[in-house]
Amino acid sequence: MGEVTEMFGLTPSNIRYWENQFEALKPFKNKKGNRLFTKEDLETIRLIHYLVKQRGLTIKGARQKLKENREDTLNNYEIVKKLQDIRQELMAIKESLEDHDEN
Repeated sequence: MGEVTEMFGLTPSNIRYWENQFEALKPFKNKKGNRLFTKEDLETIRLIHYLVKQRGLTIKGARQKLKENREDTLNNYEIVKKLQDIRQELMAIKESLEDHDEN
């Protein structure tokens, strides 16, 4: 649980709440009750995080989006992520060029 909360900047209570709200998020629990997240669970958390925290959807809206249109939601997320990465690279290039011009 700790690694997953760090990965997404969430609290354990966020993850537990989302487990109750989203059918697609059902990590395996061992005998001690520790959650073991699969790759699919992490993808689901990533999509929920994107919809709720970045796009500002309600839990109900995010649940509906994942149920009705999971594939499109995943594609949109991947496109947004790539664009954000490109923007970061361009900003780094811009800063590098500005530093170079000052010298």
